[in-house]
Amino acid sequence: MEELTIKTPADVLSFIGHTLGFWPQESLVCITLHENSIGATLRIDLPQLPGQELPYARTVAHYLTSDTTATSLLFAIYTSEPSQPGQPKPHAATIAALTGVLAEQDITIRDGLFVGDDTFSPYDDEPGTALALPVTDTQTSAINAEFIYRGSAVQPTDRVTLPATGQDEAKAAAVEQHMNAIRNQTDGKAIQNGRKLWADMLNSNSFPSDDDCRALVAHLQFPGIRDRLIADIPGLDEPMQNILFAQTDSAPQWSRVEWAQQLLLHAYARTSPEHAAPVLTTIGYINWWEGRGSKAHQFLQLALDTDPAYRLARLSDQMIGSGIVAGWNMNKNTAYKALPFD
Repeated sequence: MEELTIKTPADVLSFIGHTLGFWPQESLVCITLHENSIGATLRIDLPQLPGQELPYARTVAHYLTSDTTATSLLFAIYTSEPSQPGQPKPHAATIAALTGVLAEQDITIRDGLFVGDDTFSPYDDEPGTALALPVTDTQTSAINAEFIYRGSAVQPTDRVTLPATGQDEAKAAAVEQHMNAIRNQTDGKAIQNGRKLWADMLNSNSFPSDDDCRALVAHLQFPGIRDRLIADIPGLDEPMQNILFAQTDSAPQWSRVEWAQQLLLHAYARTSPEHAAPVLTTIGYINWWEGRGSKAHQFLQLALDTDPAYRLARLSDQMIGSGIVAGWNMNKNTAYKALPFD
């Protein structure tokens, strides 16, 4: 695939929006660089309380240094807080702390952007100067046009919206019927059948029937089968534990992972809340693999809303909340990325 070149600040913001899949709000976004090549992209909520700048900067640096090739970075502050003439920019103490912490790791900040509700400008310029440009300029940037041409879109927020469901009783009964059939099989046969069903879906170019969706949901209700099916998503011939924790040398088949997420959302719409927790947890797990921590957290919380006792959702959410990053995202050769860029 042809590599593209980011030339303007509007290109940078377009790249961020399409890479994340949404327009950030009250966020710090950092892009690591090695010479002139882009590495990792990190979005993290801005600190809410004064006095937390140094711990916050150390947390950000911990994430950024997972890209071991990074020598510099770009950052963008997205906030509705106005910048006042003659006053420090909002979150200036945070950027100062981050500059110092990164310097200890031999990483320099190459440039920064201040992104408000309507305009953006260099972070270190004086408020009210002619350097401010309208945010709408990102819509006409070359990078934005190329992303759209390749089928990408930027959502207004990262808030998860689930497809509508209905006829819960009938759907629940259909899933229970499949579960009863699975219980009457040996463990080995049940796993084998579940893997074949899932593989056929993953290898297909079309969505499965409603009955096959409910059969998949039924298999996901059994933890032993569920874990095996999750490990089958990336298309890797590796030990199951290594795949689940994203600790493989080989990169996942990311297009297959994306298709798995679409299939699971399709299946979710064809089941009831009673059986939804494993489906939503698996989608959350996929988002963790892809480095989308905030979306992973949302899906896991939605899973816990349907079943507060669902153990895998709770443990996975604790893992993400503690700052554990999927191993694939520690290596630029295995990390999820939308497009190659220079």
